[in-house]
Amino acid sequence: MGLYRDQGVVLRTIRLGESDRIVTLVTQAHGKVRAVAKGVRKTKSRFGGRLEPTSHVSLLLYEGRELDIVTQAEALDHFKAIREDLDRLARATTMLEAVDQVAQERQPGARLYQMLVGGLRALAARNAPLLVPAFFLKLLALEGFQPVLDGCAGCGAPEPLVAFDLTVGGALCPACARGPRVSPEAVDLMQRILDGGLAGALNEPVTPATAEVATLATRAMEHHLERRLRSVTVLD
Repeated sequence: MGLYRDQGVVLRTIRLGESDRIVTLVTQAHGKVRAVAKGVRKTKSRFGGRLEPTSHVSLLLYEGRELDIVTQAEALDHFKAIREDLDRLARATTMLEAVDQVAQERQPGARLYQMLVGGLRALAARNAPLLVPAFFLKLLALEGFQPVLDGCAGCGAPEPLVAFDLTVGGALCPACARGPRVSPEAVDLMQRILDGGLAGALNEPVTPATAEVATLATRAMEHHLERRLRSVTVLD
């Protein structure tokens, strides 16, 4: 046990005692870390405002048996545009919750950390309708559960794809159809998100297809997590 440095994004905090907090972060090199920030709730705290959900920070921590201890915290990005917009903050909270559920304590996951930082930066720059759904789909792909969209997930037949079943794991042809119906436009959007066309998909305006993708991506994420995302109700 000893001191170590890392960078991370604050996922959530809970109060501890009269002046401390337990901070949960997803870090670049150490996976999910839970650490005590001593005195962080005091008015004169050295780094209280730097350890709030969505904050991107550089840290010096002391490794403990169960909880680490934050000894230094320097802000890399407060994502001010997110904090000052309730809709963006709700969307950011949904991404944080999903990452909190998939991240493993003490298991390095640099790609997950990079995805979250990139997602928050994109959200701060522009509140695109498909940003959170795209984040969910990319997160599922990272976890090894990318939806099958290039053919029927049931029999392998090519288009048309008319339904989307979470148990089978993707889009289905008319012969295998079960679950919610899916439009060709929604399938195309999801394919673009997962196959290198993310930037173009994020430029899409609000349409019935983007709403469809948002619903399907959220259901797929919750199916994978085997639980509801509490923060999704705020978006609704």
